[in-house]
Amino acid sequence: MKKNTLIVKDILDLPTVAKQFLEQIGGRKILAFDGDMGIGKTTFILALLKELGISETNGSPTYSLVNEYFSEIYGTIHHFDVYRLKNPTEALDIGADEIFDSGGYCFIEWPEKIENLLPDNTIWVYLRRNAANECTISFDL
Repeated sequence: MKKNTLIVKDILDLPTVAKQFLEQIGGRKILAFDGDMGIGKTTFILALLKELGISETNGSPTYSLVNEYFSEIYGTIHHFDVYRLKNPTEALDIGADEIFDSGGYCFIEWPEKIENLLPDNTIWVYLRRNAANECTISFDL
């Protein structure tokens, strides 16, 4: 496995970092975003959506659990926020397993809540603050 790290020094870096990230993951589509509350998971995912051609986003799907978008180029894209789930069964109730198998991009916030439901090909993406208070985005391929 190869360790990849990208750094967001400023919010203005997000479009460039999002583009680099998508290039580096090479078409892998199930992405689990791990990071503390307020680290910027939603902000980064919204930048990824914009890079994938989604011009209007709904923000975090905290209450709806999943937002669905359509890209002319990439098809259906799902953004999950499963923070409010009480158990993984609730994710199954909304069809998460079928969505993961659909072949489209899936961006998942708070994935540890449904870790046992995630496919083996899930890429875990870790967002952390470094000593310079920058956001480091690391992932293994």
